[in-house]
Amino acid sequence: MAKTAQDVLRQIKDEGIELIDLKFTDLHGKWQHLTVCQDLIEPESFTEGLAFDGSSIRGWKAINASDMAMVPDPATAWVDPFYRHKTLSMICSIQDPRTGEPYERCPRALAQKALAYLASTGLADMAFFGPEPEFFLFDDVRYNSAEGASFYSVDTIEAGWNTGRIEEGGNLAYKIQEKEGYFPVAPNDTAQDIRSEMLLMMAQLGIPTEKHHHEVAGAGQHELGMKFAELIEAADNVMTYKYIVRNVAKKYGKTATFMPKPVFNDNGSGMHVHQSLWKGGQPLFFGEGTYANLSQTARWYIGGILKHAPSFLAFTNPTTNSYKRLVPGFEAPVNLVYSEGNRSAAVRIPLTGPSPKAKRLEFRSGDALANPYLAFSAMMMAGIDGIKNQIDPGDGVDVDLFELPAEELNKIATVPASLNGALEALNDDHHYLLEGGVFTKDFIKNWIDLKYEEVQQLRQRPHPHEFVMYYDA
Repeated sequence: MAKTAQDVLRQIKDEGIELIDLKFTDLHGKWQHLTVCQDLIEPESFTEGLAFDGSSIRGWKAINASDMAMVPDPATAWVDPFYRHKTLSMICSIQDPRTGEPYERCPRALAQKALAYLASTGLADMAFFGPEPEFFLFDDVRYNSAEGASFYSVDTIEAGWNTGRIEEGGNLAYKIQEKEGYFPVAPNDTAQDIRSEMLLMMAQLGIPTEKHHHEVAGAGQHELGMKFAELIEAADNVMTYKYIVRNVAKKYGKTATFMPKPVFNDNGSGMHVHQSLWKGGQPLFFGEGTYANLSQTARWYIGGILKHAPSFLAFTNPTTNSYKRLVPGFEAPVNLVYSEGNRSAAVRIPLTGPSPKAKRLEFRSGDALANPYLAFSAMMMAGIDGIKNQIDPGDGVDVDLFELPAEELNKIATVPASLNGALEALNDDHHYLLEGGVFTKDFIKNWIDLKYEEVQQLRQRPHPHEFVMYYDA
C-alpha cells in the first residue's frame, strides 16, 4: 500500500529519521537533491513544497524567475541505503510557488499531465510501462577532451582484449569475447554478486524485481529486470535503478555507465520499454485470432509509435552517443516496423501466452540515457495519436531483415541516423505532443536548443579516429 503524508510523518518520528533527502529529476534525466533537517518536513510540505533556487539547474528558469518548490511524493519514501546518517529519501515534482501550478519544465510534472490527458480522452485510464535499462561495469575509465588532445579508455577484467594483459597473480584468462556475453557463468561472469546486491537492494526499496544477468557485450554489459508499473512509478523506478547501480558499483570499486555505446565493435546498451493501455481494469491490447493476438486499439497505437518515432527519438535517444548504437549488425532495432520475433524491428510483440493481461508491445530503439518521464510520456502521446487517428501500422514483418535484398530493405523506413536528424524530425512533427498541453511549444523549443548545443560540441571537435584515416592522406 502506498504511503501517505501522514505515514511518512509517522515514520520520521517512529524510526528516528535524522535527515530528509529530496530528489528531483532535471531535464537531462539526472537526479539532483537537497537534504534538509527532519523538522522542516510538515504536513503542508506535501502540497506547498519546499522552496529552492532553480536558476542553476540546466535548462530551467532564468535568474530573474528562479524561485521554485519541491513537492515530495510520500509514496516514494525509502531510507537511503548509501548514507551514513539515517536519511529518508523522497522523489519530488516541481511547482511554481507563486501559482501552485506544476512547473512546465519539470519532467515528472509533465508525466503527470500526460496521464491526465490520457484520462481526458476516454480511450484508457491506465498506462503501464516495463523498462529494461542495460549498463556497463568497468574497472577503469579515463578520458579527456582538450584543444590539442582527445582520448578515452575503458577497461574491465572481463574484456576479451585483456587475454594478453599482465595481471597481478597471473592472468587467469576466463575473458568474454565480443558478442559472447549473454548468460555466461562464473568465472567468466565476474559480477554475479554485484548484480545480486543491486537487485536485492531494488526490492528492499520497493521496486518489484524479476531477474538479473550478463548481457551480450563481452566487456562488462549487464541488465537487472524489474516488473512493469504505471507510467510515473515506472519512471521513478528507472531513476532509483540507476542510482542503485552506480552506488553499488562504486562500493565494489567499479564504475557503471548507461552510455549506449561506450565500446566499439560490440553490442550497445538500450532500454527496451514494454507498454500497454488499460481501461476499467481491463487490458486493451489483446485481440484473439489476430496477428500476434493484437487488438485493433493496439495496432493503431503501434501505428502512432511507428509514425512519430523519428521525432520522439529526440527524447528516447537524446544523446549523440545514442546513434552509435543504432546501426545495423548489432541486433540494433533500427527498422520502423513491428514483429512478433524480429529483434531488429523497432516494435516487437513479446510472446506472452494466452493471458489478455500480458499482451503488450515492446519499443526497442530507446536507451537508458533517456529521461524516463519524458520518454514514456512522448511514446504514450504518439500511441494515443495513433488510436485517435486510426493510423494503420501495416502488416507485421517476420522475415530476417538482415537477409532482405537491398531493394526490399530500402522500402522499410528506419530511425534517424543522428541526434540532429531526430531534432529535425521533432521540429517538424510535434503536434501530437502538444495535445492536452502535455508538452508545450516552449518546452520543445528549449529541448531542441539544449540538444543542438550537444550536436555542435561534437561537430566542432576532431575525432581521434580521423587521425587514423586522414592525418597522412
